[in-house]
Amino acid sequence: MRLTRLLFVTLRDDPADAEVRSHALMARTGFLQKVAAGIYVYGPMLWRTLRKIEQIVREEHDRAGCQELLMPALQPRELWEESGRWDRYVNDGILFHLQDRKGAELCLGPTHEEVITTFVKRQLQSYKQLPLTLYQIQTKFRDEIRPRFGLMRGREFIMKDAYSFDATPAGMKESYQAMRAVYTRVFTRCGLRFTAVEADPGAIGGSGSEEFMVDADTGEDAIAVCRETGYAANVEKATGVIPPPPAAPPQRPMHKEPTPGARSCEDLQRMFPDLPIARMLKTVLYRVLWRDREGVVAVMCRGDRALNEVKLANFLDALKVELADEKLVRASTGAEPGFAGPIGLGAGVRLVADRSVEGVHGFLCGGNETDTHYLDVWFGRDLPQPETADFGQVQAGDLAPGGQGALEITRGIEVGHIFQLGTKYSEAMECRFVDEQGRTQPAWMGCYGIGISRVAAAAIEQNHDEAGMIWPLPIAPYSVLIVQMKAGDAAQDDLAAELHEALEGEGVDVLWDDRPKVSPGAKFKDADLIGIPLRIVVGRDASQRQVEWKPRRGGSTAIVDAEEAVARVRAALAEISGRPLEVRA
Repeated sequence: MRLTRLLFVTLRDDPADAEVRSHALMARTGFLQKVAAGIYVYGPMLWRTLRKIEQIVREEHDRAGCQELLMPALQPRELWEESGRWDRYVNDGILFHLQDRKGAELCLGPTHEEVITTFVKRQLQSYKQLPLTLYQIQTKFRDEIRPRFGLMRGREFIMKDAYSFDATPAGMKESYQAMRAVYTRVFTRCGLRFTAVEADPGAIGGSGSEEFMVDADTGEDAIAVCRETGYAANVEKATGVIPPPPAAPPQRPMHKEPTPGARSCEDLQRMFPDLPIARMLKTVLYRVLWRDREGVVAVMCRGDRALNEVKLANFLDALKVELADEKLVRASTGAEPGFAGPIGLGAGVRLVADRSVEGVHGFLCGGNETDTHYLDVWFGRDLPQPETADFGQVQAGDLAPGGQGALEITRGIEVGHIFQLGTKYSEAMECRFVDEQGRTQPAWMGCYGIGISRVAAAAIEQNHDEAGMIWPLPIAPYSVLIVQMKAGDAAQDDLAAELHEALEGEGVDVLWDDRPKVSPGAKFKDADLIGIPLRIVVGRDASQRQVEWKPRRGGSTAIVDAEEAVARVRAALAEISGRPLEVRA
């Protein structure tokens, strides 16, 4: 492809709303263009990259025996009511839903468990039809409250979702492991550095769940990792062994302490410098929404720990938990925010505690009275030990599960998520088959997602420098960039055209910068910005059939014969896959 025939304009500055490098660089190069918040046009070069990612995904799924299909984006509410997920997605605020002219309610699909289960149940009869794995690549829609980070958190995005159906739990686990291997091959072929981590299944549901995280400092997901044991989990799911609380002080009677303006543990530390923060127990109030009711839950936690709202929602089996607003705090405690405590809470407020409070004695807690706290409080003496579970968020320095090795908190970008669904959907939607004994059984399901457009963004977050993008060769929009220093020079014209035709003839993706009125400096700047991994510069030595070879990442510049440059391209492509991935515009 000649650059003069490509719609190509670069911007000097980053867009004002770009918070991460992938968004800024893709916007500056015309790879994407914003239409509305979280909604983008994919430019020609980005579309080439997305198609290459899709091709890798298809090849690996097809190799594993999966079958591709396409499901509708519009889904009727009745299917979501059947699975019981409509209310949760509506309350989460991410479901685009609408009515047609007849008043029927529909949604734009954020995911397709309901549709695929319905599709399969109408055809599934016997165990002989299992195992079965179906997949699609399609645009999804989620009404993100705050779209941000370009393609990493948009409202419209391209996703691959696959669904497995098995006759037994063991079969489901085998399908899950097979798909885990598929994902490992996909992300390896895409040229990404990634980690598989334990994850919370969220609104999808099910039991076993893992996320595939691209390692990146700019990732919006926090990951707990233990280098010693190999443990890795999203912080929403991660567990660990926390440092023990301080030794118990001598018992003294519980009493009130005036604490004017002390609304936080930091404030209290200034007032009580000799009291360890681990003996300050905070009480956090949440508004909790269930399918049939709502209520207030107060959660106790050690002052040096943070709460994990995902764990709390899972424990309560709630559709949604959110911090109580000031009005609800006053109604539940009789005090201004910042002074909530476990003693004297309003009627109907449920009290639970994070496990971090276990073993804490003689503690400080809110007095449910403005500017007042209780001091020297003991569980079992001054109040019963509340219902206790793990609602805490792991922190750096905690020990990994089992007590061996310290946890680190790193950042990552989620590009894939796999789930063991069990019979959650097949039971609810009656997707059944007849087993070998003639009994009717629900299918055992798994589901598996890859964010195609997110993979592209994650690749840039992991591969860029101050000059621009550095595309991994397998998913670069073009494998080779030919930079012609002076268009119109006969020797350069001839050699550049020869290289272009020779490489294209071998199925290599080539972009030829043949712009006649652009300076060499501007061409090199654009070349660094768009990040094509292999570069051949045709310049003043063209008459001797010599060119400059320069990979985008590392490596020194070398003057080589034109034939040698072609051989180096062949070698680079052979190294990644044995053959180039051909994508025609």
